[in-house]
Amino acid sequence: MNRRFATALEKFLGPDDIIWIHDLHLIPLGKELRSLGCKQPIGFFLHVPFPPSGVVVALPGHADLMRDLLAYDLIGFQTTNDLTCFRAYARKELGARLLEPGELVAPSGHRVACDAFPAGIDVDMFVALCKTAEARREIAHLRESVGERDLIVGVDRLDYSKGLTRRLSSYRRFLNSYPENHNKVVLLQVTPPSRETVESYALMKRELERLEGEINGEFASFDWTPVRCLRRAVSRTKLAALYRASKVGLVTPLRDGMNLVAKEYVAAQEASDPGVLILSQFAGAAEAMDQALIVNPYDKDQVAEALQTAISMSLEERQARHSSLLTTIRTQDVHAWSRAFLSRLAACKARPGDDLTASETGAAPLRPAGKKKAAKETG
Repeated sequence: MNRRFATALEKFLGPDDIIWIHDLHLIPLGKELRSLGCKQPIGFFLHVPFPPSGVVVALPGHADLMRDLLAYDLIGFQTTNDLTCFRAYARKELGARLLEPGELVAPSGHRVACDAFPAGIDVDMFVALCKTAEARREIAHLRESVGERDLIVGVDRLDYSKGLTRRLSSYRRFLNSYPENHNKVVLLQVTPPSRETVESYALMKRELERLEGEINGEFASFDWTPVRCLRRAVSRTKLAALYRASKVGLVTPLRDGMNLVAKEYVAAQEASDPGVLILSQFAGAAEAMDQALIVNPYDKDQVAEALQTAISMSLEERQARHSSLLTTIRTQDVHAWSRAFLSRLAACKARPGDDLTASETGAAPLRPAGKKKAAKETG
């Protein structure tokens, strides 16, 4: 599929173009473009975490797949931890020579720049959404619906990486450990359907429904439903309203490349009376958003304690945390992310010393085949 994609794309490329490829399913695309003779700068951005070497090597054929990354001029990762893991793997398993933190040399002699580029959101656009008439109506409706109770919100697609069953179990532990919150909080979990025809996802959906029923059966009263689950897609305006109306944003994936929901939640808050973000330490966003309440999603007691801390946090502390988080997401917004990556990639166009000699690297440099030759070889 990557070869077919490359063949289709190559026809449209001009000599001054730069190419930015995204995510793991297109890892081989850069190599396929090189095989067609493409000499334009080609960058790749990985949206998922890069695992430690000991995990990568368990994948059959890992070296072939990972070697394809070395065809790129620039490889971008979500976090510095992902970058560190990739550099360690490239040195140990692929024989790459590490230069300064932002560059390595492939055995072919090709220089590959690599760095962390934290993905962001359009903060101003999200803030503007909260001020629309539709959002204001939704906010009023939500607050009327929960009454004087504090609203806790979770927004995730149905996926094993999001840790949804553990989240509900942690909320249950919170209600057991802090009974003073009975009839004073509501958890609203928005979970759009995903891969419903896959049996493991269907099982996950049933497990979530079971937990929801058990928690409501154990704690609900005539006028209080502790957990509400919404299993359909919600518009961005309604999401913005939901974030704004919530006292706590509960973002606890078991593993996530970045998690933009965490950033959306912060952007949607009213600065004069903001909510509190609880964030998994295993989300890439946690690397820079340390003013959130950082938790281990596998630790039910820790998540329960964080919920209690968030519910009871003073206004002054909430404001200080939100101000710091908002500064972070503005600094690392989607525009800064794209500018940083594309300007770095454009600089690869005329980088000196890209083709090192065999004596410097211990291997003969690989040269991309000319277009006519490549076309003949691939048919």
